[in-house]
Amino acid sequence: MNLTEMRRWLDLRGIQLTKSLGQNFLHDGNQLRRIVAAGEVVPEDNVLEIGPGLGPLTELLLAQTGQVFAIEKDARLVEVLRERFASTPNLTLLTADALRWLQENPRDWTTWKLVANLPYSVASPILVELAEADGPPERLVATLQLEVAQRIAAEAGTESYGLLSLLLQLRYEPRGWFKIPGSCFFPAPDVDSACLTLVRRPRPLLTHAEAKVFTQLVKLAFSQRRKMMLKLLKTRWPEDQLQSAFTEIGIPAMARGETIDLLRYVALTRYLMRP
Repeated sequence: MNLTEMRRWLDLRGIQLTKSLGQNFLHDGNQLRRIVAAGEVVPEDNVLEIGPGLGPLTELLLAQTGQVFAIEKDARLVEVLRERFASTPNLTLLTADALRWLQENPRDWTTWKLVANLPYSVASPILVELAEADGPPERLVATLQLEVAQRIAAEAGTESYGLLSLLLQLRYEPRGWFKIPGSCFFPAPDVDSACLTLVRRPRPLLTHAEAKVFTQLVKLAFSQRRKMMLKLLKTRWPEDQLQSAFTEIGIPAMARGETIDLLRYVALTRYLMRP
C-alpha cells in the first residue's frame, strides 16, 4: 500500500485522521520491509501488531507469517482492514484500546513477536506491559519516537539512560535501531522516528517475584533524579541494609540512579530480598 492508495481509502470512507490517536501512517515500502526484516518473521511465527491503521505493515506480515493478531482502536480503520483482508484466514482483528486490553487480558506471549508501528502516545507503556508479562514475547520490533528508542537502548551514565531503559532491558537485549524520516509517514509527524529491535534474554536475570521488587527499586531510584540513590531507597529499606548492599556490590554511597548499570540493580534487588 503506497501513499496514493492510502489517500484513496481515506477519501473513499470519508475518514479524517485523529491526531490524538497518533495516526501517522508509514507508507514507504522500503522502510516497511526493513521493519519486517528486523522481526525476522518466518511462517511458523505468531505476530502481534498494535495500531495497524490501514494495514500496509499488516499486508507484508501476512505474506510471511502464520498468524497475525492486530489490535486497532479506531473502528473506522478496522472496517477498512476487514474489507482489505476479507479473504485472509490468518488475520485476527480486534477493535480495542491496546494498552487497556493488554492490562485486562493477561496471557502468555512467549511464542509471539511484536512487530508494529506503535501509537507514540502509548508506545512506552505498551512495551513495558509486554515486557512485564509472565511470558513476554520473544522479540519486540517497534517504530517509536526517536527519543524514546534512544532512551530504551541507553547505557548507564548517558543522558538518555533512565527508568524506561531498565524496565525494558531487564527482559530484553537492545539489538539496534534505524531512523525513519518524517517524509515516510502520512501525515508527517512533528517528531523524529526510529524502529527499535529488542530480543528477549535467553535466561531471565531475575525471577518473576524478584522482578517486581526490581521495578519498585528502580522507580524509587529515579523518582528524584538529582538526589542520591541511598537517600531515596532508605524510604523503603533500612539504611544499614542498603549500606551493606552498596558496599558488597560496589555502589558508591553518593551514587545517583543514572550512574548504576542494569547488572548492579539486579544484584541490589537480590541482596535486598535475602531472608
